[in-house]
Amino acid sequence: MRGIIVAAVLILVVIAAFAFGLININQTKETKLPEVAVQGGQAPAFDVDTAKVNVGTKETSVDVPKVEVGSTKAKVELPTVDVKKAN
Repeated sequence: MRGIIVAAVLILVVIAAFAFGLININQTKETKLPEVAVQGGQAPAFDVDTAKVNVGTKETSVDVPKVEVGSTKAKVELPTVDVKKAN
């Protein structure tokens, strides 16, 4: 927790220094990306033989269970909480 507070204070100090003109940063050189040259090379080639897969449908009979859902009323004890304000 202490580290977060110290970091926040340092960030605020840097922002204040920029705001009051105590720090001024000017760019003196333009950026330039390096030149890269790529020559030659070859992508690999493959001969692949795969199995043939046929996908389809067929009709068949399957036993499917029939489930009936119902509900009944039952008496259960539930916990209660009573809160009174402190004086």
